[in-house]
Amino acid sequence: MTAAQFTKEAAPTGEFVRQPNHFTDRITADGSSDYPVEAGRYVLYVSLACPWAHRSVIVRSLLGLQNAIALRVVDPLRDDKGWRFTLDEGGVDPVTGASYVMELYTRSDPDFAGRATVPFLWDTQTERIVSNDYPQISLDLSTQWTGLHGSGAPDLYPQDRREAIDEMAEATFHAVNNGVYKAGFASSQEAYEKGFDALFVRLHELDELLGAERFLVGRKLSEADVRLYTTLVRFDAAYHGHFKCNQRKLTEFANLWPYARDLFQHPGFGDTTDFGHIKSHYYGTHDKINPTGIVPKGPDLSGWDAPHGRDHLGD
Repeated sequence: MTAAQFTKEAAPTGEFVRQPNHFTDRITADGSSDYPVEAGRYVLYVSLACPWAHRSVIVRSLLGLQNAIALRVVDPLRDDKGWRFTLDEGGVDPVTGASYVMELYTRSDPDFAGRATVPFLWDTQTERIVSNDYPQISLDLSTQWTGLHGSGAPDLYPQDRREAIDEMAEATFHAVNNGVYKAGFASSQEAYEKGFDALFVRLHELDELLGAERFLVGRKLSEADVRLYTTLVRFDAAYHGHFKCNQRKLTEFANLWPYARDLFQHPGFGDTTDFGHIKSHYYGTHDKINPTGIVPKGPDLSGWDAPHGRDHLGD
């Protein structure tokens, strides 16, 4: 996530380059992979600070998969060895005995030489990582684990809306989800301004869309909303100041701000959001951006519980 998912060297233009996902196997319901859907077999490893990991945490909760897939949370602070299990007793993951996520990567692939990232799914039978392909992980939770979904679980990726959801998610990824990193980790003024400009063009487009629609696609909650939320909920707390994405705050958008509150107040969103982990990670880990490591006291987070006034817009 964040610093853990970009290459050690920026592009010659100073642009941020994201590291590709290394483990891309899938857990499937139809036997088409080596990893069948099976309750209790797999463990989802996440950082609550990480927007990419937060997606899978939200989807797991929305679909009622808490009893089917165990959850392990790493320390929000990374050191020079990467993500660590210092939240656990003795600083050791009780499932695998590892002290660092990197140990699980090299157990799974002894030749792995990149940065160990979250989220990832661990198979307790083969004792290896199945996938750290975060976009596919959340989609597979929706489409492959249906037999274990809780009662009343939403269909976040319905067949008749997949093309529209994919298009929305793709545009949002480049300009917004990854766009904040393009601005924040840029090493040249030109690269920073390019990322900054694309980010706010897209945010204004989304703000206009959400003036008439409660959700991004088809008037129902979908995977597209989950993916946008994890960036929005971190925006004022981290990206606005820390990543210099400061044209305006989330709270200054007429429709994005009520939309984000609407999601936050929905079970699965706000109750999986940890502002303490978010702030301590961003401000305490990126020493090239914030060399003092000081974590700001603000912003005021009380507004997240204010009425959103969007019930009239749809389902």
